[in-house]
Amino acid sequence: MTARALIAEDEAHVAVDLRARLAALWPELEIVGVARNGAEALERLEADKPDIAFLDIKMPGMSGLDVVRQLEHPCLIVFVTAYDQFAVEAFERAAVDYLVKPVADERLKRTVARLREAVKKSVAPDLSALVASLQDAMGAHSGRIKWIKASLGDTLRLVSIDEVCYFQSADKYTTVRTRDAELLVRMPIKELIPKLDPQQFWQIHRGTVVNARQILTATSDGDGHLTLKLRDRPESLAVSRSYAHLFKQM
Repeated sequence: MTARALIAEDEAHVAVDLRARLAALWPELEIVGVARNGAEALERLEADKPDIAFLDIKMPGMSGLDVVRQLEHPCLIVFVTAYDQFAVEAFERAAVDYLVKPVADERLKRTVARLREAVKKSVAPDLSALVASLQDAMGAHSGRIKWIKASLGDTLRLVSIDEVCYFQSADKYTTVRTRDAELLVRMPIKELIPKLDPQQFWQIHRGTVVNARQILTATSDGDGHLTLKLRDRPESLAVSRSYAHLFKQM
């Protein structure tokens, strides 16, 4: 079935990638354009009146939530978000879909399948309750940690989160590796992850979370096994297959 969609995304390479992958999965889908910010997205949505909008939640000036609040043209909304830790439950309760950055292939396939069915029904959901839920969630989780207390022997050190190269699970504790030190946090890594900014810290293995700013190269051995080289640490880090999709855009 023929449908029309708008992509609203301020990161150009993400928009180009999403457009190409949608073309492969849904050739009949017409992309009416790409908006670079919320104000432009709202203008294009009202002017072009597409069936679907892929909206980044966090955009310059006007967020994706602001766009939905002001939008008069009814259409199917797919939110693109980095806020996986707290927004998923709100999305699940609504008749709308979401994609967590970086978007995994299988997840995008499921979204396309859902959109095809929704377009056939020609019914756009009421998103007012969802927007309110997301705003509450974002307000409650806006404060990501900026510093972390870690021990080096008997000494307690306050470490800026930007100094961290990566975190690694160590039973009930978490090892913190900076450029020149290996410290210990008395917290399991699964409890630490929700406190980290998901745009800066990427989980690459069940027990490893890396500072994305530290990634120098991602190298494949030909069998699909990825290894990361960091800027400020000599060791390499292995990426499990479950997280290999994070590096398709690199």
